[in-house]
Amino acid sequence: MSLYRNSAWFLSGLTQFTRNAFVSASKSFVEKDLEASVAGRTFMITGANSGIGKATAMAIAKKGGTIHMVCRNKDKAEEARAEIVKETGNKEIYVHILDLSETRKVWEFAENFKKKYKTLNVLINNAGSMLTKREVNAEGLEKSFASNSLAIYILTKSLIPLLEKSTDPRVVTVSSGGMLVQKLRTGNLQSELGGYDGTMVYAQNKRQQMVMTEQWATAHPSIHFSAMHPGWVDTPTVATLMPDFHRSMRERLRTPEQGADTAVWLALSEVTAARPSGRFFQDRRMVSAHLPLAWTRSSSLEDQKFMSVMEDLAKNFQPH
Repeated sequence: MSLYRNSAWFLSGLTQFTRNAFVSASKSFVEKDLEASVAGRTFMITGANSGIGKATAMAIAKKGGTIHMVCRNKDKAEEARAEIVKETGNKEIYVHILDLSETRKVWEFAENFKKKYKTLNVLINNAGSMLTKREVNAEGLEKSFASNSLAIYILTKSLIPLLEKSTDPRVVTVSSGGMLVQKLRTGNLQSELGGYDGTMVYAQNKRQQMVMTEQWATAHPSIHFSAMHPGWVDTPTVATLMPDFHRSMRERLRTPEQGADTAVWLALSEVTAARPSGRFFQDRRMVSAHLPLAWTRSSSLEDQKFMSVMEDLAKNFQPH
């Protein structure tokens, strides 16, 4: 089944995830979907200093949105902010330094943000971490899981009350095609058993994000939740951590702007709010979060067990 999943994923990718696939899909995009000004609306974007996150921040800044860039590296973040301000003329761009792999600090950041700011219209969970070998953070948690799954759980859960108080609140999570080859795992979340494959751990984290998106959409109907697949995008992360894939597919990879397009559409467009919450999107279309016949669907019991484990883990590191 694993071989089938991987083969189906790659074949789907060649027809749906490439630069040419985006160009083809974009012919049916409705231009006026992104015409509205969002001045006065507030957006938080994690990993906003490079790649898809930076392209997302740039696009929203051009529309007049207030942006909170949540980044790990201060120098790179300030450099990206300066570039965004210079190109857009929008000075309502704020930098926050946070390493999402540091679990307690994620809690502290979210709680402090709620105290300092009175509104948050859109949270865009974009930052991602892929490792080549297993590493643990200061709390003893495997770093990919801490950054990609638990951090998103804590950040989103903590900010939900602020989102619920804001107008037309949305949460957009940037996923990955790798998710499509993974079934939700409710055990071994720390990747302690068996060999460590960083690419597959990352893909499992993305499946976990999708389940969180689905569960939150049911629990918090006043917020529009969505996850999106950016396609195969030429980013620093892909070039560094997947060099063979990057080298062989370079001419077919999307630009960061193309990869960010659906995230921007989900964050800004008025038509998005009319789409069902908790769904998966690709090239501005609602698509299945599962490949045909890949057996990656989990049961509602498994989903609930996973969310319960995440809640318990999150509480263990919550400041008192």
